[in-house]
Amino acid sequence: MAKRQLTWLSDAEWARIEPLLPRGRKGAHRVDDRRVISGIVHMLRIGARWRDCPPEYGPYTTIYNRFNRWSRQGIWFEIFEALTGYSGVWGSVAIDSTSIKVHRSAAGAKGGPSQGIGTSRGGRTSKIHGMTDAAGRPRVLLISPGNINDMTMAPSLIEAARGRFDRLIADKGYDTNAIRAAIQAQGAEAVIPPTSQRKTAIPYDRTAYRARNLVERLWCRLKDWRRIATRYDKLPANYMAGVFLAAAIIFWCN
Repeated sequence: MAKRQLTWLSDAEWARIEPLLPRGRKGAHRVDDRRVISGIVHMLRIGARWRDCPPEYGPYTTIYNRFNRWSRQGIWFEIFEALTGYSGVWGSVAIDSTSIKVHRSAAGAKGGPSQGIGTSRGGRTSKIHGMTDAAGRPRVLLISPGNINDMTMAPSLIEAARGRFDRLIADKGYDTNAIRAAIQAQGAEAVIPPTSQRKTAIPYDRTAYRARNLVERLWCRLKDWRRIATRYDKLPANYMAGVFLAAAIIFWCN
């Protein structure tokens, strides 16, 4: 029988994450955070059911409960935000979205579109909307139903960045007067090719536009994690908690 491949946080990864874990909270004493979080990372990567978590990480209920509880408390987002150096200046950024197939196990939660699930000819989908910096690291990640137009979410991405960029790169799907105005209001340059519908083409920096593929690389790396590539979670907070943790491991711990 082939030896089962398990995922364990390296010393370098643990050194980045361990200082950011919550301390001094009321409740039962936590044991072996590294083992439990390694189990969570393993399950996010392989995409199996939580109950199929290998016993080497401990009881699967412990693994899932820790992930779920810290999702509700926003711990995974706090770790992501702390590792991004969120208060810094980002320079050039790029925005785009990617569609996520929603597994049937994620259907049925109350709330309709508020659960970040939309229905179209392709079935049930969600979208992750992201903003990356000049190094290709994600700075802002948001979720929406899959049938929401990218232009609708662009103002939320721009607002969440709080003026920390001086140039925003996007494809022509974001070429609207409202989005350009929102970028200009941040004191930044818009690098967006004009659509063919414009009577007068708006010039843009073609050399800078080549960096737009950084956000495409982000989606490729995140979708190597099976619980990111397919949404199994009913609650968007739980799904995005996995996205934040995966992003932190990929881009700031290695």
